[in-house]
Amino acid sequence: MLKFLAFFSTSCLICLLVAMAIIGRPFWRRTPDSPAIVSQVQRLSELVTVRYSIEKVVGMREEKSPVGEESILLLVRGRALAGIDLGALKPSDLTDLNDGSIRIRLPAPRIQTTYLDEEYTKVWDRSITWWTPWVTPDPDLEHKARMRALDEIRTEALEMGILAEAQRDAEADIRSLLNALGVKQVSFAYGD
Repeated sequence: MLKFLAFFSTSCLICLLVAMAIIGRPFWRRTPDSPAIVSQVQRLSELVTVRYSIEKVVGMREEKSPVGEESILLLVRGRALAGIDLGALKPSDLTDLNDGSIRIRLPAPRIQTTYLDEEYTKVWDRSITWWTPWVTPDPDLEHKARMRALDEIRTEALEMGILAEAQRDAEADIRSLLNALGVKQVSFAYGD
């Protein structure tokens, strides 16, 4: 008798939960409020959506006083990471369109960092004119060449369209997150 009572009460509980799931589904699928959505999107913070790897040869020459020159040639592999800073998102940047869709104003995409991959970056050649042995080599020449390489990697990534790709990928990531939260459609705006 006790087993039958346990089976019967468990069956009733399961039927009740199934009925609540079927009847209550529209109430569970309503659009979350703006602060809740902003909180979920802000969790992504510095959303890096694109990583470019760029290999370059960077050369630099420095004239020496009174005569001669020093040169360096670097083989570098650098990385550029781009995305959107979602930490600055505010509830006022989100507009609920009252039809299950929302509009989000996002900051413009930007290159968040560039760096050299040290494993693949090396000095290929470094020389000072042979007829000026009294000229001391510049200890900062390699550092200057590395800084130039970072600038060139950043410029090349911009020319290759890294920001447009970062924007597309960020929109897709945010859209899939909000769809999982029950938002039907998401549209985006940029700037102030």
